[in-house]
Amino acid sequence: RRREDLERSERRLAERTETLDRRSDQLDARESAQEERTRSLDTLEAETKKRLQEAREAQVDLQGRLEQAAGISAADARAQLIEGLEDKARAEAANTLREIKEEAQRTAEREAKRIVSMAIQRMAAEETAQLTVSVVQLPSDEMKGRIIGREGRNIRAFEQATGIDVIIDDTPEAVVLSGYNPVRREVARIALESLIEDGRIHPGRIEEVVEKSEKAVEKEMQEAAEEALYSLSLHNVHPEVVKVLGRLKYRTSYGQNQLQHAKEVAVLAGSMAAEMGLDVQMAKRAGLLHDVGKGLTHEQEGTHVELGYRLCKRYKEPAVVLNSIKAHHDEEPHTFPESWLVTAADAISGSRPGARREMFEGYVKRLEKLEELAMEHPGVERCFAIQAGRELRVMVEPERVSDEAMAQISADVARKIEGELQYPGQIKVVVIRETRAVDFAR
Repeated sequence: RRREDLERSERRLAERTETLDRRSDQLDARESAQEERTRSLDTLEAETKKRLQEAREAQVDLQGRLEQAAGISAADARAQLIEGLEDKARAEAANTLREIKEEAQRTAEREAKRIVSMAIQRMAAEETAQLTVSVVQLPSDEMKGRIIGREGRNIRAFEQATGIDVIIDDTPEAVVLSGYNPVRREVARIALESLIEDGRIHPGRIEEVVEKSEKAVEKEMQEAAEEALYSLSLHNVHPEVVKVLGRLKYRTSYGQNQLQHAKEVAVLAGSMAAEMGLDVQMAKRAGLLHDVGKGLTHEQEGTHVELGYRLCKRYKEPAVVLNSIKAHHDEEPHTFPESWLVTAADAISGSRPGARREMFEGYVKRLEKLEELAMEHPGVERCFAIQAGRELRVMVEPERVSDEAMAQISADVARKIEGELQYPGQIKVVVIRETRAVDFAR
C-alpha cells in the first residue's frame, strides 16, 4: 500500500512538472512577442517624431508665407480675431441673459403670484388709521372746568401722572389727549373716562385712577398677545417676549396697527410656507415676532430691529426668528427660506391699499429721490416716477445707449434704489429707448 501511495505521488509530481514546463514555454513565447512589439513601437515613435517635426517646420513656413501675403503678423491677426469674438460673445451673452431672465421671471412670477394670491385670499383684514391723539367725549362743557381744577391743579396732576398733554379748547363736549406714546395715551383715555364717570376729580383721586388704568391696560395688552399666540397655535414663547408683543396693540406705523400687522405677516408667511413645503409653525413664529422691537422703541434707545433682536436672543428664540428680524430690513443676509417668506409677507401687509398712510412731504421727497437716482446714470435723458412711485420710467438717449445696454441700466438703477431708498412693496424700473427717422416731402 505504501508503494501505491508513492506511485501516486510520483504521478502527481510528474503531472505538475509537465504543467510547469508548458507554462514556462508559454511565458517564453509571450516575452518574445512583447519584445517584438516593443521594437515595433520604438520604430513607430521615431517615425512619428520625425513626421511631427516636419509638420512643425511646414507650419512655420506656411505661417511666414501667410503673414507675408496678408501684410499682418500672427499676433495682430490673433488680437483682431479675439476682439471681434469678444464683441460678438458679449452681445450674444447679453441677449441670452435677457432671454433667460425673462423666462425665469415669467415662470417665477406665475408661481409666486399663485402662492401670494392664495395666502392673501386666506387672510382678509380691515385697516383703520390711528392718529397720535385721542378724543374723550364729555357729558357737558361744565366738566371742562372740573378737569382743569382750581388754578389748573387737576390738569397739571393728570398730565404729570400720565405724561400726556390734555388739550381743552372750544370743541363742544370734548377733550383731546395728545402724545406720541400710544400706551400712555390709552392709559390717559381710560383714566379720564373713569374720572368723568365717577365725578370725583382731584389730584389724589387722579393718581389712584391712573394707577388702576395702567394695570388695566397692561392686562389688556397681555391678553391681546396671548390671543394672538393662541389664534396662531404658537407655544413656548417667553413671558417677557409676550409682554412686549402685547405693547404692539397700541403701536402704529404709518397708521397701521402693529399687532394686527404682525398677525397678518404670520398668517401670510405660514400660508406661503405650507404651499412651499417649509416649516409652517416656524414661519408663523418669525412673522409674529419680526417687529416685536417696536414695543420697546418708546422706552429704550436703538432701532426696533436692534431692540427686537436683543430681546429675542436674550430669551433664546430660534435662529430663524433672529434672522427674520434682521433680514427683513436687510441688516444681514437671509439664511433661512422662512426668513424670505417673512420679508415678502411684511411687504404684502404694509403695501396693501389702505394699510398705511404716508406723509405728503415724505411722499414727494421719495419721488424726487427716485428720479434723481435714475438721472445719475450716463445716457439717461429724462425719467418720470409714476403710479404713486411704484414705477419709474427712464428715457435714454439712443445715440449713447444700445439695446443691449438697456437691460444693464434697468438692473443698475433697480440696485441703486434698493441700496439708497426705503419704500413699501416694490418699484418697477422701465427703460425706454426710442429712435425716430424724420424726413419731409416737398
